[in-house]
Amino acid sequence: MTIALPPQEPLRPASDVMRLARMGAMFPTRLSFMRTLMRRLSSEQVEVTRPVWEMDAEGFGHGVYSLDLGGFTYSLVAFSNRLDPDQRTDRVIAEAWDSAFVLYDGVPDAGEIARLKSNAPLQEAGRFSEKDLVLSRANKSVRLFAHVVDALRNGTEIDEEMVARIGYLMRTTAVYGNGKFGIADRDVIAARPGLDGPFMAEMLTVWLIRGFTHDLVEHVGGAELDRRLKRHIGVGNSTGLGMAPFLVSHPELLNNWMMVRETALARVRALPRLDKAQTARLIALADRVTRHLREWIVPDPDHQARIAELQRDWDDLTSGLPEILDQKKPLDQLVRVSEAFGLDCQELVVSLVLEPFGDLIDGLTECMGMADPVPLDPRMDMSVLRDLVDQHFGWALPIDFATQKDSAQFWYVSEEKLEPRLGLRYEEPGGELESPLDIGRQVQAMSFDLNDYAGSLPDFLRAFPQHRAAIQRVQRLVTHPYAEIRDNLICKTCKPIDMLRCKLSFFGAAKFDPKSDRWTRITLAQGAPLRDELEQADDWWLPVFAK
Repeated sequence: MTIALPPQEPLRPASDVMRLARMGAMFPTRLSFMRTLMRRLSSEQVEVTRPVWEMDAEGFGHGVYSLDLGGFTYSLVAFSNRLDPDQRTDRVIAEAWDSAFVLYDGVPDAGEIARLKSNAPLQEAGRFSEKDLVLSRANKSVRLFAHVVDALRNGTEIDEEMVARIGYLMRTTAVYGNGKFGIADRDVIAARPGLDGPFMAEMLTVWLIRGFTHDLVEHVGGAELDRRLKRHIGVGNSTGLGMAPFLVSHPELLNNWMMVRETALARVRALPRLDKAQTARLIALADRVTRHLREWIVPDPDHQARIAELQRDWDDLTSGLPEILDQKKPLDQLVRVSEAFGLDCQELVVSLVLEPFGDLIDGLTECMGMADPVPLDPRMDMSVLRDLVDQHFGWALPIDFATQKDSAQFWYVSEEKLEPRLGLRYEEPGGELESPLDIGRQVQAMSFDLNDYAGSLPDFLRAFPQHRAAIQRVQRLVTHPYAEIRDNLICKTCKPIDMLRCKLSFFGAAKFDPKSDRWTRITLAQGAPLRDELEQADDWWLPVFAK
């Protein structure tokens, strides 16, 4: 039986899509993992209970939140601790936090809660079991948390401008899964309905943490938050270099994420016409974007200037939106028109045109999980391999990696925290500990030896075994065209924040607030449905503050 696929336009070429500058301009979409999770929770009519709440008047203690999903029960075990102000930091090297969390497999009894109470606040220094699925920690946004508590206690108005500007009561500094520090390996949950997609367990943890922050501030303040304000309060996150190498070390997964996004775009671009309701929806969403951009304010002057440029581009583009949407293949036309503007505007248009067409594209999210690694094929003809190098790594071949500017940086793993770091090759020691993220340099070296070799690929591998990984990465692109970042990741101008933003956009992050080109703050689950609103699970793309 042959299944007819929806019509689609050609996919955008990987040579364009997989450049760092474009990846660093990506926005969340309805395909993002948090959105996918919310739809799953909604479809199963999930109910969240709070069987344990042992908090003192100041909000120190613990709570447990439980839910059933896909035939399994999960619980967030949350610990709120007293933290001296001088211990509060976003740095991953911190050793104490306001709160610590574990996503637990099942419902913990008193003995398990006691075990977690002893270990969860220690985070990396704790001892965990296969029942512990995700480990996280968070610090309060002290100004907003204290302000909301005071307002609730005194019955005074909450500063809505502060809520809109900050957007979270707590900010996580890590959300660990997949066997980190002794918690459960990915294999434990990989086949479970609801958690089988990428980062579903982590997204579930973040969403439950968000609800905990609401409950905690209401408990300490002695009154309920206005639902409208509560909905706008998400979870902050500080993310740095530790996340960036993931996109290089998981090429099949990166390909699947990007392939789904590009296929979804190709499908909506093929739509021949829009009906009145679809047109009205897109115009309303474009207006929402305008408001969202006005509310996106960051301290960094360079990034704020970038947001201002995007605002101008968006205003210019959308001034003619009704006319564009009235044409044949209107979304294809809109994407083409956006190419006259900056990359931020172009990628924002991609997110916009996907939003109203869940029936057409949401099923693609089932293809975003991990596939089996592509093995090296020793049977490949040498001429085919050379052609693949020229086709997919032509950008890397002219680079002079002997110069300081093109090899200025090196990736390594810190001994203290086992986290990826980026060093300056010609200014700092440690280059001998370099991690193999220099993909362009590896392929170039392989290509130089390949061009002068007359034998077969097995003979080449015996003569040059150091090139095995590079050959495998080149061969993978035959079936996984979006598996490689097509830029020099060790040059002076490489900005890891572009890699961070790409990955975070798939999580569903918004309100990027860069603190350097190596780390950023974001907001997750802002505008997402509350625990008792899951029937309204799918209309919170680029949320705005409701007046």
